Amino acid sequence: MSGPVTYLHLRMFEMASDYARFNTKYEIVGGFLSPVSDAYKKPGLAPAKHRIQMCGFAAGKTSEWLTCDPWEAIQPNYVPTAQVLDHFHNEINNVIGGVEDVHGNKQQVRIALLAGADLIQTMSTPGVWSSQDLDHILKNFGAFIIERTGTDIDEALAGLKDYKDNIHVIPQVITNDVSSTKVRLMRKRHLSLRYIVPEPVIEYINQHGLYQE
Repeated sequence: MSGPVTYLHLRMFEMASDYARFNTKYEIVGGFLSPVSDAYKKPGLAPAKHRIQMCGFAAGKTSEWLTCDPWEAIQPNYVPTAQVLDHFHNEINNVIGGVEDVHGNKQQVRIALLAGADLIQTMSTPGVWSSQDLDHILKNFGAFIIERTGTDIDEALAGLKDYKDNIHVIPQVITNDVSSTKVRLMRKRHLSLRYIVPEPVIEYINQHGLYQE
């Protein structure tokens, strides 16, 4: 996640939770937003310390089950998605021994990637992802993919047929094509971000003068 956090980022988790509840045997026990490292060097990327704070405000003040994890953001080098998922798997299943069930017993959990359809499209494009990482992500973790306007999901999935059982495509009942890129552009043009970005995040952006260049 390159930020700033929008309501669409948060809605993606709710859509995934609904999908899992009605279409799979999974029970969602938590969700993590993971800001990218400064080493990602994407144009317009705010410093990690600010993105961690905004991510924390967005999750902590709007949800009871979402959390911002700073591990990826504080790494000195760019961290591939496969390693980020490995991090979550290790911390949750190995370090703390899983998640307690209703009887107080620790259970291992399945970590999965939640992303927009534009990301899955890059996965099916030759040369963009390491084949080893792609296999590791989609075989060992799986992905929940939110449909996105302008992305041909069938075309994107055509090259990933070997992993079709681990890729869950979630339709948007209410279409929302908000993106962090568009939000940054609106900020540069001094347009209101209200009802697109959570209010605590807007206050933080204004307080620190972010995304003005």
